[in-house]
Amino acid sequence: MSFLRILKIYIIILIFPLLFTGCENEKSYFEYSGYKHTFFRIKYNHTSKLDADFDKLFQTWYKSLNVFDSTSVATKINRNEQVEVDSLFAYTINKARDISAKTDGYFDVTCSPLINIWGFGTTNRPDSISQLKIDSLLQFVGYRKIRLEGSRIIKDDPRVTLNFSGLGDGAICDLVAAFLDKKGVEDYLVEIGGDDFAKGLNPTGIPWKIGINKPADDPTGMNTDIEQIVQVKIRMAVATSGNYRNFYVKNGKRYSHTINPKTGYPANQNILSATVIGPDGLTADALATAFMAMGTAKARKVKENFPGYEYFFISAGENEEFKAEYSKGMQEFLAK
Repeated sequence: MSFLRILKIYIIILIFPLLFTGCENEKSYFEYSGYKHTFFRIKYNHTSKLDADFDKLFQTWYKSLNVFDSTSVATKINRNEQVEVDSLFAYTINKARDISAKTDGYFDVTCSPLINIWGFGTTNRPDSISQLKIDSLLQFVGYRKIRLEGSRIIKDDPRVTLNFSGLGDGAICDLVAAFLDKKGVEDYLVEIGGDDFAKGLNPTGIPWKIGINKPADDPTGMNTDIEQIVQVKIRMAVATSGNYRNFYVKNGKRYSHTINPKTGYPANQNILSATVIGPDGLTADALATAFMAMGTAKARKVKENFPGYEYFFISAGENEEFKAEYSKGMQEFLAK
């Protein structure tokens, strides 16, 4: 065999595996969607599918903080069982208490008995609720009535119970986003319920665009009418809370899922939809919930306690039209 032929064979042997390696490392956009406690969709630019990893992240959250899971840490604490909290629970409860303090208590994870009594938690919707009943529940509602000591939750009253629905979707978005960052993914959009986390570019090579729905009554969740587009140019979370989907009407009166921790009643504020954009989903989600409970006047002041977070409110205007209001820093994220 000639030297030239041997050289050609040698070159092929060297290049052949490199061709396959190049194919294996080639990135493309994947999508994983479905329904857990709510609809979710994850789009990401990577070399392989990560569906199983996403499922594990969902399970991590549920087993720690989901009060609808009878085996979760949160449920055991609500039953006053002796349990050591995990790192996720510890982080979340500390963040929640800090947000509560900075929102003057309008965000409060101890609202659980109020959420339940109004039929938005683990109990059925009531025929009627007396002021006496609300007053009795308010005695053991308040973020100052719980604290973390070491790895255990201490309650001032054993009747204090927790519900993390006001920040849950945003916090799961944070988990998924942090995982994707660790995997080196530069381009992704995480959508869970009414919350999103975006980074980098979409498949067409431009920043991700996230729609803010018009707050028309939509208990089915099928409304796709858009009021405003948010364009995420940097790594950011976007959370929206509104009373136009999760509500019910009884005896001619409308009851929404946002509970005012101070009055014990469903919030009846002028905000129909609150969208918050910021560096983490947990805080953005909690703020959107708090803003819905307190109304625009208080929200403008409370926003100053959260630098780096911006809001977009939709309120009822004249002649059944919607009125938009947004913070100064929000303007750079609004698509023209």
